[in-house]
Amino acid sequence: MNELTIHLQPDTGIPLYEQIYAYIKQDIQGGRLKSGERLPSTRQLCQYLEISRSTVELAYEQLLSEGYVEARPCKGYFVSEIEGLYSLKRPVKAIEEEVKHKEKKYRYDFTPNGVDLKSFPHNVWRKLSRESLGDDQAEMFRLGDPQGEYGLRNAISSYLHQARGVNCQPEQIIVGAGNDYLLMLLTTIIGTDHKVALENPTYRQAYRLFENLTYEVCTVGMDEKGMCIPELEKSGADVAFVMPSHQYPLGIVMPIQRRIELLKWANAAKGRYIIEDDYDSEFRYKGKPIPALQGFDAQEKVIYTGTFSKSIAPAIRVGYIVLPKPLLTVYMKKCRFLNSTVSKVDQLILQKFIENGYYERHLNKTRALYKNRHDVLLGCLKEGKIKCKISGENAGVHLLLHFSGENEETLIERAAQKEVKVYGLSEYYVEEKKGRQAKEAIILLGYANMGEEQIRQAVKLLSEAWK
Repeated sequence: MNELTIHLQPDTGIPLYEQIYAYIKQDIQGGRLKSGERLPSTRQLCQYLEISRSTVELAYEQLLSEGYVEARPCKGYFVSEIEGLYSLKRPVKAIEEEVKHKEKKYRYDFTPNGVDLKSFPHNVWRKLSRESLGDDQAEMFRLGDPQGEYGLRNAISSYLHQARGVNCQPEQIIVGAGNDYLLMLLTTIIGTDHKVALENPTYRQAYRLFENLTYEVCTVGMDEKGMCIPELEKSGADVAFVMPSHQYPLGIVMPIQRRIELLKWANAAKGRYIIEDDYDSEFRYKGKPIPALQGFDAQEKVIYTGTFSKSIAPAIRVGYIVLPKPLLTVYMKKCRFLNSTVSKVDQLILQKFIENGYYERHLNKTRALYKNRHDVLLGCLKEGKIKCKISGENAGVHLLLHFSGENEETLIERAAQKEVKVYGLSEYYVEEKKGRQAKEAIILLGYANMGEEQIRQAVKLLSEAWK
């Protein structure tokens, strides 16, 4: 019988029975108490620890309920025989490997997915939150409209028409917790009997999502105008996922001629659709914002998706999808039973944020902030005399550096030696473009979450690394 040398600590705030339970459980998991070994009786242990017997009984009852010990009539408590208990203990080697491969720390990170969270309108959001929760409305805490609250959908509809040229009614909009959820919902609406084509390079998250949703997925090459339509036709795909206003990661803006070609492709056969991902169209620094492809669609072929993650904050987790009217009818029949994944409170706050003009002011402020960082980055690259060609610099929150005759991995490694993290274009290719690596290396530099002084210091280090 094990005597159990337990050192109780009454002043920690943790109940004594929990301390006893945790001690015995850890000894069993660590192999210090073997299967079949008898534990002290509750009477013996309470006398030894000088505590009440009910405290010990509570600890033993918890261990019994979790299966770590078993009670044998007239004999006492014994450690249970648990097959595979060794798996509860992490091997030392595995811990060492985890520490060894822990991600390297960088002084500066040019992530192209960054968002400036310091510019988040905390005071306004706090004010709107108080207003939304100030009224004692029980209805606010009931399940809402599966499509999202009408007030928010109406606000989104008005904004999209004004800012993006999207033609839609609030009834066509579905609000959800992020575009991943909305694309999964779309799968329920249109079914999985489709072949989806994505640009190459592309947004890898979308590719993985379609692939895991059991779609047949392929990639289509691009030229300076965007997705190549003849190649799309040859692919046999009937759904095209595109980012015409600002392709990620290349930053290409699809011109009107190519957009018309894409719409003609969709109209040429029944059951073809275009999914337009308009993820960061708000951030354009030269000329006016490019109108959405959906605004040119007269045949109800474009499924438009957008998000507030880039323009406000990732944690907002509010995205939306605009369904063509024929698909809206399908949604009403098949999916109206699915509840909304965004709380009514959050929807009301966002609705007020848009309707009261705060969203537009926040966009203007953020756009100016990113424009300044964009200009600083371009200026520093020029001053640093880094020998490269720059593209994708007129929109979004990242740009691309093209190095002739250089190796992408070498450039990334030399930057890392200076504690600067940069990103190679190759990781966005699903299928490697033949001959690309031999001709040039392309590096992505994002600037959304870096201050102007940080950009200056980081580019100075890159100039030293890429001499």
